[in-house]
Amino acid sequence: MSLNPVTSLALGSAGSLITQPLPAEEQLAQLFHLTDLAPHAGHDEWPPHPPHATAEAYAECERIIRRHSKSFYFSSQFLAPETRRAVRALYAFCRTTDDIVDLAERDPARALATWVHQVRTVRPVAHNPVLLAWSDTRARYALNPALVDELLAGVAMDLTINRYESFADLWLYCYRVASVVGLLVMGITGHQAGAEPFAIKLGVALQLTNILRDVGEDARRGRVYLPQEDLRRFGLTADDILAGVFDARFKALMRFEVARAHRLYDESWPGIGLLPANSRFAIAAASRIYRGILDKLAANEYDAYTRRAHLTTREKLVQLPQIWFATRRLGVVK
Repeated sequence: MSLNPVTSLALGSAGSLITQPLPAEEQLAQLFHLTDLAPHAGHDEWPPHPPHATAEAYAECERIIRRHSKSFYFSSQFLAPETRRAVRALYAFCRTTDDIVDLAERDPARALATWVHQVRTVRPVAHNPVLLAWSDTRARYALNPALVDELLAGVAMDLTINRYESFADLWLYCYRVASVVGLLVMGITGHQAGAEPFAIKLGVALQLTNILRDVGEDARRGRVYLPQEDLRRFGLTADDILAGVFDARFKALMRFEVARAHRLYDESWPGIGLLPANSRFAIAAASRIYRGILDKLAANEYDAYTRRAHLTTREKLVQLPQIWFATRRLGVVK
């Protein structure tokens, strides 16, 4: 599937035009058009930060991940210490960016634009530990700024798009908010040639898992990420999802989407063998453990409105030997 921005339109629940996905630069330009902020920060720099401030910033990122993303915190423990620190800074940055839109009380567009402005400064403000750790990681590993813009553009899509007509449309969103994270992770861990397409599929699988788990939570925010074409296929509408319709049609839809996610996990798996040996197990654990949410959804009879599918710590631990042997079968990376 093409990674270029799709051209089909995102529709409202009654079929009214919301907007269409744009190339990342244009998506962010649209964001700044909604505010009076300049799209690019100036070149003024804050004074250098002392080493202890940077160390404390990384510690705060670890606390954020431990509090908000137990599955990722669990799997990232299997990375080498320096890599783990950088990857957790990346995920804290992603989590904070996402929360700016989801938790803003008044003007989420301005809040996100202000954040993007701060992200683009040469040196971050001293009072924000997430930006401080992220800036250090970004510079240390020379991470691609175009990928960062893709991520920010994906979050900006949530401001103007709350329906997706097709899975191709949804793919772009998943690519930006999840696959790009995987590509940035590989910028930290390293990888062999040809790993990118697998990372992209894994990211889409992970984000689709999020979407299926959070159908009810998203509906309460007025969002329906499930593609309109899929809803129609099973005789449903976006309004049905907003109303919490839970019947045979909804269960059939969820089984269809869960099967799609499982296929993406299967297709992404060989790419783990293209990662360095000391990073493979952690990424494999993240993939297999998060995939377990799909099985929990099925066990909950696809009730994504009132029951949140998740794995307990014990259930995660039980999977580790199997994941270890499956990862070993991928071969040793030279």
